[in-house]
Amino acid sequence: MIRELDPITLEVIKNALDSIGDEMALTVVRSAYSGIIRDGLDFSTALCDDQGQILSQGVTTPLHLGSFPDALANLLTTYQGRIDPEDVFIFNDPYGSGGIHLPDIYVIKPVFVQAALQGFACTVAHQTDIGGLVPGSNSIHSSEIFQEGLCLPTLKLYDRGRLNESIWAIIRKNVRVPELVMGDLRAQLAATAVGEKSFLGLLEEYGVDELKYYLNGLISQTERQVRSEILAMPDGVYQFTDYIDGLGEDPEPIRIQVALTICGETMIVDFEGTSGQVKAGINSPLPFTKSAAYVAIRCVLGADLPNNSGCFRPIVIRAPKGTIVNPRDHAACAVRGITGFRITDAVLGALAHVAPDRIPADGEGGSSLITIGGYHDHEPFVYVESMMGTWGGRPNRDGCDGAPHPAANQTNQPIEMIEATLPLRIERYGLVPDSGGPGKFRGGLALIREWRILADDAVLAMRSDKRRFPPYGLHGGKCGTGSLNVVNPGLGNGRVLPVLPMEGVILQKGDLFRHIMPGGGGWG
Repeated sequence: MIRELDPITLEVIKNALDSIGDEMALTVVRSAYSGIIRDGLDFSTALCDDQGQILSQGVTTPLHLGSFPDALANLLTTYQGRIDPEDVFIFNDPYGSGGIHLPDIYVIKPVFVQAALQGFACTVAHQTDIGGLVPGSNSIHSSEIFQEGLCLPTLKLYDRGRLNESIWAIIRKNVRVPELVMGDLRAQLAATAVGEKSFLGLLEEYGVDELKYYLNGLISQTERQVRSEILAMPDGVYQFTDYIDGLGEDPEPIRIQVALTICGETMIVDFEGTSGQVKAGINSPLPFTKSAAYVAIRCVLGADLPNNSGCFRPIVIRAPKGTIVNPRDHAACAVRGITGFRITDAVLGALAHVAPDRIPADGEGGSSLITIGGYHDHEPFVYVESMMGTWGGRPNRDGCDGAPHPAANQTNQPIEMIEATLPLRIERYGLVPDSGGPGKFRGGLALIREWRILADDAVLAMRSDKRRFPPYGLHGGKCGTGSLNVVNPGLGNGRVLPVLPMEGVILQKGDLFRHIMPGGGGWG
């Protein structure tokens, strides 16, 4: 006889799980060393069960989170029978460990009650540097993953509580700013310890068998809710095409083709027709592609749904091998974020046919990734920022100004922190007038930021998009303005950079770099 779940107990456990994810996230924020993690919030936390299913997630980056099931499936297979109490695992390999690109390092701690595995406390965080061609490891011009930095397969950083000093030493030796990277890894370790402690508290309060019964029930209930919401949508095939501007000085558009099929209580997202993989760092490994598609679909589902693996079960992702959304092993992927954001935008474009009253027009297209690094007073420095943005016009109001893309709940770094810790001066930061697309509800305004180089020498590596294909409007709304990157604007030696430069840009002391983000599209 199947016992019914007590709804009050279920709600208490659901909120407790959410609190654990957020508590882990706050631990990272309060103990991280780098601006990209501490101020920019480019990291994620999650609690998973003993099968690798997500139970809850922290408040930060949605784009990371759909990758945890693939990562844990690999971990459970690789270390079957060899996962022990007080172990801690570390990895970043996108083509063997379920990682998403090399700067994102996973630190995962199994949770045991006596000798029985009960779950995992999980973190993934964008490190300031992991080696490779350019400071910050965000090289668009890499042609294979071997050029992008240190690749870690799934390893035991701690084996039954004992630190593997060799792994620690290898990481330290291969990064440009070891004090930041090692400090951030310690912040991830602290967060997994917090997650473990809080989850053990739940296990003790309810008992192992009782809690597991409710955890499985919570995931199944979420799946039923999602299937019910999909069932209420009209059956059909809904298509949308979006583009990445392309690479270098003579760019060829890169197509993201989506066919979204709703059939009963199942949704299929098919990327057939998407451009092939490229010899550049924008290929999206499959776990990241899946995560980006899940984010878009989650945006149209009920806000009160728990964010666990039940959300993913009714969704099928099809991504042809050898395309930019499912590259073959060893493909470069350092700045795959631009492709992930475009995947989310394309799926949202398809969903606009299904739920026009819930989908905004296109926003800034995701973060612009700005990396400036080099040497100052003979010491290396690295600045990495995922600069957000703006939203397109919404079905009932104008687009938000200065808000992050829905797939990345991140923040722009404070000027004071940048200037206090790096040889850079921010000379301008604000909104660009009249940059939002016209419509019944206009798009949000673009952001502009200028960096003055105070270092002896520096290299700029950057990722931006949406100049040739600016943010789209919906339902008659017009496009927003496009992006612009300029070194030394208004001077005789000034030059406009491509949206995706296929080289590191050499900067001298006193140079000024200006970046203007796209403005949001209009709605209606």
